Amino acid sequence: MAPSSASPSAAPSTPPRGAGGAPVPGFYAVVPAGGAGTRLWPLSRATAPKFLLDLTGSGRTLIQATVDRLAPLAGAEGIVLVTGARHVAAARTQLPALPEHNVLAEPSPRDSMAAIGLAAAVLERRHGDVVVGSFAADQVITGQDAFETSVREAVEAARAGYVATIGIAASRPSTAFGYVRSGDPLGVAGAPSALHARGFTEKPDAATAQRYLVSGEYRWNAGMFIVRASVLLGHLEDQRPELHDGLRAVAAAWDGPDRERVLAETWPRLERIAIDHAVAEPVAAVGGVAVVPGAFGWDDVGDFNSLAALLPSVDGAGSKVLGDTGKVVRRDSAGSVVVPASDRVVTVLGLDDVVVVDTPDALLVTTRARAQQVKTMVDTVRELGMDELL
Repeated sequence: MAPSSASPSAAPSTPPRGAGGAPVPGFYAVVPAGGAGTRLWPLSRATAPKFLLDLTGSGRTLIQATVDRLAPLAGAEGIVLVTGARHVAAARTQLPALPEHNVLAEPSPRDSMAAIGLAAAVLERRHGDVVVGSFAADQVITGQDAFETSVREAVEAARAGYVATIGIAASRPSTAFGYVRSGDPLGVAGAPSALHARGFTEKPDAATAQRYLVSGEYRWNAGMFIVRASVLLGHLEDQRPELHDGLRAVAAAWDGPDRERVLAETWPRLERIAIDHAVAEPVAAVGGVAVVPGAFGWDDVGDFNSLAALLPSVDGAGSKVLGDTGKVVRRDSAGSVVVPASDRVVTVLGLDDVVVVDTPDALLVTTRARAQQVKTMVDTVRELGMDELL
């Protein structure tokens, strides 16, 4: 059915060269950059969230790497950043080539639907019914050629009227990711691998995740959505009319003198909801979502355990260090993850699979098995009134 940290360099690196050729005509890449990355606390904070950090030791922050990756597809003028007002200055410093008018500052976080919907509405007013792709600022992707191929196929599915997403091949039965279930071939020219999406599941339990992996029908939902602006806004109007009307009002004022007044009046009242729940799930239920299998490496760097998989081992025991290895001394310790982010030397003796994150004002010690629970420590610190640490 076809529907209607480190101190990264600010200088742009040479974007990775893919096999796709020239930028895609009429395609704009939206980069929502929000969230504090609480499972990576105390390294990631509200004032310095994970997308502004170099978490892979590459010399590029996650947001810089995201823009590098999208530049061959969208061109220098085709990337739009949506981020919180408090992060605009840092983002502009890290992304000096990004046009100023392509940075949309949110007065407060309203989740991904508001961020992506605002960008789509602004781009539609500026450029007409373009194809808009949303790509989170805090993911690590390897395999540029395969990434470009998937996005180009998703654009073709979007031109045909679908909400297209990219499903990542699941390498393990993870309970930390959402899943998208694939169905029959889409049959759209230019998107030979695209399939109908039969639905989404949010973070299943271990037994269900194992069943998904064995079936071969499920892929990880990476939260990448590619869709024509008019189609996205049309679905939003059907599903969440008040949110749609508010975003339309803000977009109408965005490039004029009334922006701040309309933002102040409208933005705080917008519903806070993810695009998955607002559009993707209900539209998939009526056959309006396509999934393109992604054959590239992907990680959302959700916690210190997943971060460990992205870092090289510094010894034969599988220990990982993000930062100056000269500041870490280990003995009889295997599989440790250490982040020496202060001037101190961190020593680890007789502890396996431990996580130690040392910053000037907070020290985290936990295990890799409990990495997903770091968020609860952030909640506890907040309850104790230590907001300056967040």
